[in-house]
Amino acid sequence: MNKRPTLEDIRRAPKVLLHDHLDGGVRPATIIELARDIGYEGLPATDPEKLRTWFEEAANSGSLERYLETFSHTVGVMQTIDALTRVAYECAEDLANDGVVYAEVRYAPEQHLGMGLTLEQVVEAVLDGFARGHRDFGIRVGTLVTAMRHQARSMEIAELAVRYRDLGVVGFDIAGAEAGYPPTRHLDAFEYLQRENAHFTIHAGEGFGLPSIWQAIQWCGADRLGHGVRIIDDIEVDGDDARLGRLANYVRDKRIPLEMCPTSNIQTGAAKSIAEHPIGLLRRLSFRVTVNTDNRLMSGTSVSEEFAKLVEAFGYGWDDLQWFTVNAMKSAFAPFNERLEFINGVIKPGFAQLKWSGARPLA
Repeated sequence: MNKRPTLEDIRRAPKVLLHDHLDGGVRPATIIELARDIGYEGLPATDPEKLRTWFEEAANSGSLERYLETFSHTVGVMQTIDALTRVAYECAEDLANDGVVYAEVRYAPEQHLGMGLTLEQVVEAVLDGFARGHRDFGIRVGTLVTAMRHQARSMEIAELAVRYRDLGVVGFDIAGAEAGYPPTRHLDAFEYLQRENAHFTIHAGEGFGLPSIWQAIQWCGADRLGHGVRIIDDIEVDGDDARLGRLANYVRDKRIPLEMCPTSNIQTGAAKSIAEHPIGLLRRLSFRVTVNTDNRLMSGTSVSEEFAKLVEAFGYGWDDLQWFTVNAMKSAFAPFNERLEFINGVIKPGFAQLKWSGARPLA
């Protein structure tokens, strides 16, 4: 029995999220309140629903400038300890309400120093919010500290990741415009992380093609690829047959995880539609594909909604959704024993109960 899951069913499944930006998932009402608290002016709306609509419309506009403007508002109000702690806590609550049991949420500490905070204060505020979220909602959230690829603080942020890795920071990330800012510009940071036995992922293969993916893996040693959709450029499809180039073969053979964000990829032009998204082919070819949200506010989405869109587009059933979820947990930066406990003690039993009970609520 592999009943087609509905969105309501999927919300009850134990899910795993690896690619989610803290500043891309703030509640509109929270943005308005935080803006009022610090005297931030310039929000396009002060009604929560109108503000939510503005964010989604800007993200769907096809204009990179309008898309990036959305983050200036969320980051703009996340400049105090209380704000960062609150946003992290509410993020944990929202993810838990969507059935997420393990998440890795990323943010760039260097973007939250506008009102005098130190990098350490930023990291500790976010960790505090997620710790409270774990206590109240049971969800386990690890953080990824992100360096901006067009800036020159990657070594500083990498050292921050290592300093806080036993306190809740599970890894490092680099983000920002790919074109003109190759990951090799930050090679010293990646070599430092490798020497320190630290985990890291790199945004690659979203706005730029195969050279970005190749550099991220072969020069920088990325454990995972943020997005990675352009790996499709190294695959030739002829009917039901697919021929993989050397890079695509390497990525599949080495089981390098792809942090796919279908809705976001459409907004940024990396894919034309859900039905045409490379995730369908990559799933069929058994790449280590995971399903993610990227920016829940801008994309108006959740992990459950991303899964529901894939079910609609590709006819996926519970077995497929469990496959994506186990992939994500295998690829997490949590310790091996924790990953096994989640897979065998939470994910597989949870999916089995939904699958064989006709998707009735879990007890």
